[in-house]
Amino acid sequence: MRTSIDILAPEVRADPYPHYARLRRDHPVCLAEPGGMWLVSRNDDIMTVLRDPARFSSQGFRAVWEPAWLGYNPLARSILAMDGPAHARLRALASRSLGPRAVARMGPAIRARAERLLADLEGDVELVSAFAAPLPAHVIATLLGLDDSLGARFKQWADDLLSVTPEPLDAAHAERVKTTIAELSAYLRAAIADRRRAPIDDTVSELTRAELDGQRLGDAEILEFMVAVLLGGLETTTHLLATSTLFLASRPELWARLRREPATIPAFVEEMLRFDGPSQSLPRFTTCDVPLAGVTIPANSLVLALVGSAGRDELRFADPDRFDLDRGASGGVNFGHGVHFCLGAALARMEAQIALGALVRRFARLEPLPGPIAYNRTMTVRGPVTAPLRLFPA
Repeated sequence: MRTSIDILAPEVRADPYPHYARLRRDHPVCLAEPGGMWLVSRNDDIMTVLRDPARFSSQGFRAVWEPAWLGYNPLARSILAMDGPAHARLRALASRSLGPRAVARMGPAIRARAERLLADLEGDVELVSAFAAPLPAHVIATLLGLDDSLGARFKQWADDLLSVTPEPLDAAHAERVKTTIAELSAYLRAAIADRRRAPIDDTVSELTRAELDGQRLGDAEILEFMVAVLLGGLETTTHLLATSTLFLASRPELWARLRREPATIPAFVEEMLRFDGPSQSLPRFTTCDVPLAGVTIPANSLVLALVGSAGRDELRFADPDRFDLDRGASGGVNFGHGVHFCLGAALARMEAQIALGALVRRFARLEPLPGPIAYNRTMTVRGPVTAPLRLFPA
């Protein structure tokens, strides 16, 4: 079954959910543009894909992020694209730095940075560059022991690497991504060398020392893991914060409720993850012919599990296109599922809750500024490039 939908088309990026609804209704498993990928759009089928790494390999990330025009991409060789023992080994080492106890210790510092970023904001503000990107950039820089002053550069590097698609937009785009990979790799290799010479209290130093079954990580493994943390921690949280604030600016009654009842902020974050979360697809690669929903996906096919669609599946959620703060559901599968569940999920949730708490304390209301909102163009995550808002201090 083939459909003509292009998930990177501007009209789909602006609002993918009506398109997902048509896929769920008419073509729940189908071959689509760009690049002849298989799209899986119903929640139950997506869960089948995510629960079965033997038939749906995470090397789908490599197929997406390391196309022929690009060559080596550290993100495509990271833990995100691993299966089996290699994935389990690196995950066991990395989880020590991203476990619940380690994340909880970061809470006070994140809260203090959020308050500082918001202290002087009022009037007309572009919130992505002023708050939604700098806060997670600071958190990830602190976690990895990187130079906090390079936050804007980290965001640009992340945007460039995640803009990789089967074909580049043009020659300039291809050259920019290749330059970014070279710059980012050189910067991280230098950081790893520094930690090997003089360890400090950070994740990278811990990775250089850590052992599992007598094995230590090599520099390439650490670099590729750092890239996954840097990009994953920046892009998902930035998009979650930007999407949330734009949504709340259009729903003043909901903003007022969060101000009255700040204890509902965690429920808001979970419902936003389901309703319009940053992760839109998780790529997988079939290792054999796989029958799914009456269709056979051939071996060696690239499959996109549309987790953004799963959050709006009528068979999973009642009235799924309605944002319901009292729904009581978790954030769907926006952070994945099974052995590849996102290691940074607890950190992203905590950052979002702290950031939104700081926002509702600081501002009486938000108003969207006029004009269209442009969305990024990537295969896996979605969010506004800018969030122009008018802020009214409390």
